[in-house]
Amino acid sequence: MTAQRREGWPDVAKGVCIILVVLWHVVTKHVAHLDWPATAGMPAVWTLLSALSPLRMPLFFLVSGLFAARAVCSPHAATAVRRTTGLISLYVLWLTIQTFALAAAPDFDTARATGLGEYLAQLTVSPTNLWYLLALAVYLVVARLTRTLSTPLVLGSAFFLACIASAGLLPDWGNLWQLVQNLFFFLLGLRLRGRVANVAASATLPSMLGFGAGFAAAVVLVSMLDAREWFGVWPLLSIVAVLFGVTACALLDSRVPWLATPLRLLGQQTLPVYVIHMIPLALVHQALRGTAASAALATPVLSIIGPLLLTTVVVIGCLGAHRVLNRLGLGVLFDPLVVARRFRRSAGKDKS
Repeated sequence: MTAQRREGWPDVAKGVCIILVVLWHVVTKHVAHLDWPATAGMPAVWTLLSALSPLRMPLFFLVSGLFAARAVCSPHAATAVRRTTGLISLYVLWLTIQTFALAAAPDFDTARATGLGEYLAQLTVSPTNLWYLLALAVYLVVARLTRTLSTPLVLGSAFFLACIASAGLLPDWGNLWQLVQNLFFFLLGLRLRGRVANVAASATLPSMLGFGAGFAAAVVLVSMLDAREWFGVWPLLSIVAVLFGVTACALLDSRVPWLATPLRLLGQQTLPVYVIHMIPLALVHQALRGTAASAALATPVLSIIGPLLLTTVVVIGCLGAHRVLNRLGLGVLFDPLVVARRFRRSAGKDKS
């Protein structure tokens, strides 16, 4: 395994995925809980958003695997240790921030510790909505420890674990099942980077439409058969979804620059959006639910475009908050290890 040059389409994919993450939370944690009449509430089309779940996080982790080569393949373990420590530090920091911030929105439907026992569980075996950070840390450790093993053995084992997790055979501990399930896609991106790059490079409109049609047909079939938790079904469905996502993002990057450029820029700034977005969404939900303002927004038009508008506002707000916090000297919130690096530099200067 060797590190490769960074291409444009993976950042486009990350931009698409973070938008889907925020939109999913807007729909499931806010819109679905508003007291709107059935005729003017969330339109049925938004419930179809769940059909994108085989694409959203598997594609996110596949791209994360593409970018993990340097840490995993380095002859020195320090690189992987720094990245893993940084991710765990971020998870602990933002779990703590969310625990206190979300107390201002007690009606918001997301995991929030109300005691020390719950907090410790969320730090370890019952990860919250911030589970992506903890998962990446675990994946880096697994990838580093298994780097000398054969690819068929590593991917085969990870796929088997994904089948177990997607079949509901793990304890219902927060997002633990998602952490186990998506290891396969991270390792797939890491181990088969060349093949993933070939799929992207050879992407055509017919191939994208073919993968998209296959994905749509598979989703319909799984839904009709109620096969969501059949052993192996969800990972296989996600593979088809990822093929569609890779080809679609590659075509966007090469053929639709006016759309690809902002997505690429967003894809390079997914961290602040990911760690911040649940807080403003929770506060908006708390402020609107059960109020006259919520009733006033319950119009057919706003029920259709509302989730997209709120998603846009939340994403832009997160990026703005990130910029403001950095200017205030609080960049440590997004890179906790910066303090340790400054201390080492300072110690080195003192010795010299």
